[in-house]
Amino acid sequence: MTWNRVVIAVVAAAALVTPGLARAADYHHVHITAASPSQGVAWYVQHMGCEPLPDRSDAADCYGVEVVFVPQPTLGGSQGTGVDHIGFSFRDLTAKMAELEAVGVRGSGVRLQRNPDGSTLRDVPGLFKLGFIFDPWGTRIELVEDLETLGFHHVHLSASDPEATLAWYRDVMGGEPASLKGRLDGLRFNGVWFLVSAYPEGAPGTTVERAIDHIGFVVDDLDTAATDLRQRGVTFEQEPAVPEGGRTSAKRAFLAGPDNVRVAVVETGFAGVDVDLGAAILTTDALGPYDAPRTPWGEPDFQGIWTNSSAVGIPFERPDNVEAGELTAEEAVARHEGRLLRGIWGYEREWRDTTLGYRGVAVSTQVAMVIDPPDGRLPARVESREAPSVGAGDERAPRSVSSPGGPEDLSPWVRCITRGLIATPGGYNNGLQIVQGPGFVAMTREMIHETRVIPTEPRPALGSDVRGYQGSSRGRWDGDTLVVETTNFNGGAPFQGSSKDMTLVERYTRIGPNTLEYRFTVDDPTVWTRPWTAMFRWELDESQYELVEYACHEGNYGMSNILSGARARDAAGQDAR
Repeated sequence: MTWNRVVIAVVAAAALVTPGLARAADYHHVHITAASPSQGVAWYVQHMGCEPLPDRSDAADCYGVEVVFVPQPTLGGSQGTGVDHIGFSFRDLTAKMAELEAVGVRGSGVRLQRNPDGSTLRDVPGLFKLGFIFDPWGTRIELVEDLETLGFHHVHLSASDPEATLAWYRDVMGGEPASLKGRLDGLRFNGVWFLVSAYPEGAPGTTVERAIDHIGFVVDDLDTAATDLRQRGVTFEQEPAVPEGGRTSAKRAFLAGPDNVRVAVVETGFAGVDVDLGAAILTTDALGPYDAPRTPWGEPDFQGIWTNSSAVGIPFERPDNVEAGELTAEEAVARHEGRLLRGIWGYEREWRDTTLGYRGVAVSTQVAMVIDPPDGRLPARVESREAPSVGAGDERAPRSVSSPGGPEDLSPWVRCITRGLIATPGGYNNGLQIVQGPGFVAMTREMIHETRVIPTEPRPALGSDVRGYQGSSRGRWDGDTLVVETTNFNGGAPFQGSSKDMTLVERYTRIGPNTLEYRFTVDDPTVWTRPWTAMFRWELDESQYELVEYACHEGNYGMSNILSGARARDAAGQDAR
């Protein structure tokens, strides 16, 4: 199974029968294919008011319309294709949009489309209020306030010849001509509108492998309907057949619709297709014996651009409700996608180097990064621990989390100084480039573009008075494993609450042609009662991944916004007094 970003397939249901019989249209389902079907269901349940379908982890009931989520390749969002967007109608759209705007700020994969004046809603006289949002997979969704048709409201087509397109769906699929509020001509399929707008330049793009991959209709007997369709000159892209992995014996076919729209026709009883998620999984099982390639001077060769995006979503400590072992494929994919939805603040998938199938990303089934202690939890903290002293080179204690006095009160990450030594994965910028030379290994981290130059031959130790954010590192080779010991931290970029007294021992081992295992042990007796060890993996991705410019200071609008907001709060507090 090839994995790329996400596909959404909008499948309408209309009864197709042989010529001469009554042709009652019936909208059946919308097929929205997401990287994680369970996360797709959860998103539409939470934000669109749909309900999960019983005995299905990949489908929801959206006001009588079945919405199904299946992973398959995609090349981008729905805009610019023959199916521009889908629509939902709510009773109080002002309240609904305010709710979604608040969610988008918190970060759950909701992105709002704003009007030129910054508003999210506009009132069209004689029609209704409307606004647009995007789901996390690039699907454009129009929200309207049409009290006559609440719930799943419409499918909006884009056409080079709107009249001809409506005629095709009327004559071939049996839509009922109607006028929405007397303003928009369209078709009705059992209460669901099919609307169409003129595409501004020539023909719209194909829906295949885009966010809305296809729309579809349901018939009682597909073989009989196929005969009728052929008589009408319809071209079949895929002949009627029970699809591989189909949950029932119902058949499915694909047609070439107008405006580069792929159209599916399924038989009554069609219940989707089971998809094997195993191709997207990276287990923590040993890969077997592997002899790492050698540099010209005989050391294991780790050079290349690596990414730890497969480890996105792995909790640092094992959650209380998770047993030891490995997650299932479905659990791992859902966890990975859920972590992205919580952390990208509504960005579309094109922004992420962690998207499944995009840049070859797989997903780890590892239950937690901490592997020692065996319970996957950090050891107890030292009860009598004193707060680390603030010395030369240390970050001074924050004045206030909500009202920083200046840049010094903010984290070194916000200040573009460092993200710390341990490169745990995030939603983006997960690259690591390794370059080697005789006696040295250099590692450049994509986030903030920090480079560590690690000597691998004996060198004198630094004095305790020489300290830095990333400490002082010394490396050595233990067989095929690079062991790096780092001390002399200044405490300004702590990891999990560590102090400047931490000793960090990292172990890099190439366990496969494209897999680098990374284990690190933290020993900080002033903070924890015993050392502890964590692990995750890096994957080699030289074919597509590159470390692009990280213009942190140049684009650090967050700094000015944080400080100006703090000064505004300070002024408001003074005014209140």
